[in-house]
Amino acid sequence: MLNLTLRNEQVDDTEAIFNLTKRAFENAEHTDHNEQFIVNALRNAQQLTISLVAELDQHIIGHIAVSPVEISSGAKNWYGLGPISVAPEYQRQGVGSTLVQHALEQLKQFSAAGCVVLGDPNYYSNFGFKVVSGLILADVPIEYFQAISFDGTFPQGEVQYSQAFAATA
Repeated sequence: MLNLTLRNEQVDDTEAIFNLTKRAFENAEHTDHNEQFIVNALRNAQQLTISLVAELDQHIIGHIAVSPVEISSGAKNWYGLGPISVAPEYQRQGVGSTLVQHALEQLKQFSAAGCVVLGDPNYYSNFGFKVVSGLILADVPIEYFQAISFDGTFPQGEVQYSQAFAATA
């Protein structure tokens, strides 16, 4: 296990997070390679509810963003997990999992109702995420959109991420 230090993003981390995110998704499937722009747009819109970095030997090797989402039913205090970035040379070593676990714990402390994620269902089910019938993200195969509830109830409706997710530069 890596000896990671987790902390909240600081002002002078912006460039390192941008570069890390770009590198993390360079060879990823199912991406438009805009994740670094999305994180910046979330930051600029002041919608980074959680922005955690993982450091190893004082170098940022991982980052996770969490931002508010809207649900057509009007459910409040729901958030979206991601993008999650880990430097390619540290992927599959528990960095992303550690970031997800800490982000979910922070959301609970913020009295969040729950969190949604778009991603690999086999990976995110490890954290308690599951497909919720009636909770949808348009134009996405249902098995890749999952949610976790902190109070045991799940809203119904269509989820909308921040406009920042449309960022391309």
